[in-house]
Amino acid sequence: MPHRSPSEPDNAHLPSHASDEVGGGRHRGMARDSGAWVAGRMGAKVLGALLSVALLLGFGYGWWNYRNLNQNLHVIPISKPTPAGHKDIDGKDQNILVVGNDDRSNMTDAEVRQLKVGRDGGSLATDTMMIVHVPANGKNAALISLPRDAYVAIPGHGMNKLNSAYATGYTNTSGSSDQKRGAGATLLMQTVTNLTGLTLDNFVQVDLLGFVRISNAIHGVTVNLCNAVDDTVAHNRAIGSDGGSGLVLSAGKHEISGVTALEFVRQRHGLPNGDLDRAARQRYFLTAAFRKIASAGTLLNPGRLNGLISAVTKSLYVGPGFNVLNFAQQISGLNANNIKGQTIPFVRFDTTDVGSVEIVDPAQVKQFVKNLLGSGQDVLGPVQAADPASVTVAVLNGGKTNGAAQTNAARLQAYGFHATYSTQGTTLDATTIRYADGMQAQAKALAAYLPKTVVFEKSAVTQLTLVLGADGLAVRAKASGSTTPSKATKAPKPIDAGCIN
Repeated sequence: MPHRSPSEPDNAHLPSHASDEVGGGRHRGMARDSGAWVAGRMGAKVLGALLSVALLLGFGYGWWNYRNLNQNLHVIPISKPTPAGHKDIDGKDQNILVVGNDDRSNMTDAEVRQLKVGRDGGSLATDTMMIVHVPANGKNAALISLPRDAYVAIPGHGMNKLNSAYATGYTNTSGSSDQKRGAGATLLMQTVTNLTGLTLDNFVQVDLLGFVRISNAIHGVTVNLCNAVDDTVAHNRAIGSDGGSGLVLSAGKHEISGVTALEFVRQRHGLPNGDLDRAARQRYFLTAAFRKIASAGTLLNPGRLNGLISAVTKSLYVGPGFNVLNFAQQISGLNANNIKGQTIPFVRFDTTDVGSVEIVDPAQVKQFVKNLLGSGQDVLGPVQAADPASVTVAVLNGGKTNGAAQTNAARLQAYGFHATYSTQGTTLDATTIRYADGMQAQAKALAAYLPKTVVFEKSAVTQLTLVLGADGLAVRAKASGSTTPSKATKAPKPIDAGCIN
């Protein structure tokens, strides 16, 4: 499957005026071999946004005693998008769009040297984008990753990569820096709302320096690598690639913070599934960070807690009306084991006039979101489920577990389905039931044996098809002596359980 060329800059698709204003990740004439340019361009683009998510979640653990927190946050003017005909599909649930770019205008020369990013201005491209979804009862949360290369409609500006929306709004607006930031945030929120169908309640942005400040303030988190990593420029050139995050770690557990944490969440070279694995790393790191923030070691240490709060107030840009204390009360019952995460589904990789992209189907993305909220099966309508014995289904493995298609086909056969199995050519993030018009009854029969978060995709298939994704969803095993799926299912593993690529 076609991936972005390793030598393609992360912001190559941005409007020329956006690149000129902020340096575009490099200056004209800067040597491609410049260590500062290589280190600065490689994908982090302010992955401080990642840790800000963990901090937002962590506010629920006693921080409402710090009443000055709301007043000290940097508020930017945002017009919350209300597209014509848009309905708020999740009521009092909270959806916060968290993003990051690598604007370096507020960094000292010493900080530039420490972060190894160079003094080239950075980029406005929001290469980290994630929706934090928190239900009204605050008992669980979902981290919805938005791929930077998703090929989407930018309102008023045609088709482009999703990470260009903020830069487009910013550079097409006059006024102060905060007015430009607000315009960029507004256009990005409008784009994401159109794509996902979710009402976005607020916006949080963090810069590159903010990530390092905050990760240092919590004294790092533990990550467990499945394999040794060498993402240095020299290593990548030896295997025919270019650039690198600089991360060098052995397999196993490590306590990482600061620059090393930044390298961990920005690496994409050498990962089996590129940006998809990077997004999984980001969710893993966030969950581990939240677990650390919620621990007694942080909360019962006044010096560490005060340092963390200081880092937050220096590092976040937020939209108007965001009330930290109210949000804290909403999520005060949340723990790290109740956080789930997934990347929005995409159709395929492709190449367009703006470079390598991920083609997304907005209808499929909206359906994925509804599944996440528990109302996904509504798409199949009021039809009665067919008898499994009358349903033929092809099971494809688009995930990471060898033999998954065969295992799931066998489970369906045990329920009476006529099931075949084979492999899928590309890795998909979301487990999907593909059906054509007239197959709704069969799809509903199949869905009864799968978790509610499975995606439904209307397509031109000739038979009902189950594509297993990297999310690990599977047909529930048959209880002994029963014709229905077992109700006793294992709780999903926490995002930060086990090792990560």
